[in-house]
Amino acid sequence: MTHEDSTPLRDRLRLPPGEPVDLPRYDAAATPAGPDGKAAGRAAMARVGERLAVLQERLWASSTKGDRRRVLLVLQGMDTSGKGGTVKHVIGLLNPSGCRITAFKAPTVEERAHPFLWRVEQALPAHGELGIFDRSHYEDVLIARVRELAPATELARRYEQINRFERSLADDGVTLVKCFLHLSYGEQRRRLLKRLDRPEKRWKFAPSDIDDRALWPVFQKAYEIALGRCGTSYAPWYLIPADHKWYRNWAVSTLLLEHLEELDPRYPKADFDVDECRRRLLEQT
Repeated sequence: MTHEDSTPLRDRLRLPPGEPVDLPRYDAAATPAGPDGKAAGRAAMARVGERLAVLQERLWASSTKGDRRRVLLVLQGMDTSGKGGTVKHVIGLLNPSGCRITAFKAPTVEERAHPFLWRVEQALPAHGELGIFDRSHYEDVLIARVRELAPATELARRYEQINRFERSLADDGVTLVKCFLHLSYGEQRRRLLKRLDRPEKRWKFAPSDIDDRALWPVFQKAYEIALGRCGTSYAPWYLIPADHKWYRNWAVSTLLLEHLEELDPRYPKADFDVDECRRRLLEQT
């Protein structure tokens, strides 16, 4: 899918692989190549959704005849950046039977007994599926760095392990779409206050959210390192300005559409005699 100047959105939002990342350079309230406002954004989402649904069904259908390809959408971002909201709006466009959603929380006792990538491997999409990770294997280099849960040497190994892991996924037919939802400090405060002000939203709030907010610069640095160290040609990062929810949803959906259009999955041809089956059905009374 392209825009007025024929530049795919993926080219606009892709972070240059292997280059240092300076998050303050990017405006979290920007809407690059986006529709003109919220109403236009919702209309554009509907159009994207129609095409996405067709391509997702094609991908799912092609797997029944041996197509090994699959798509994995990875969502990372600060608290309130909209990972869950993005999942809700993207899945709302698709057939959920062809999707696999995983929200990664703190590791369980069983998960801690394995290497950090083990639980991620258990959640990978099957052939033909669209997998969505609400948080991901990157938690093990983000939280571990911020909380000082692992020494620098171990963190360095994990970046390399992630790159090798993602290389193996790409080689096995997985298209990775890694999205960093870039939220501003001020917008996060507004969203947290809204959770406090609305009784039906308070279940999403925890007093520890305020403590985490005090570590904003440390989290931002951890993200900059992860985005720089683990952005590759086969699994690049896309920086999604996330202050405007409508733009965030449209951008992620459009990125998925562009990747699926490039894959161009096709419905498999019938391996039976269509005319004969039609004749038999018509003969039945």
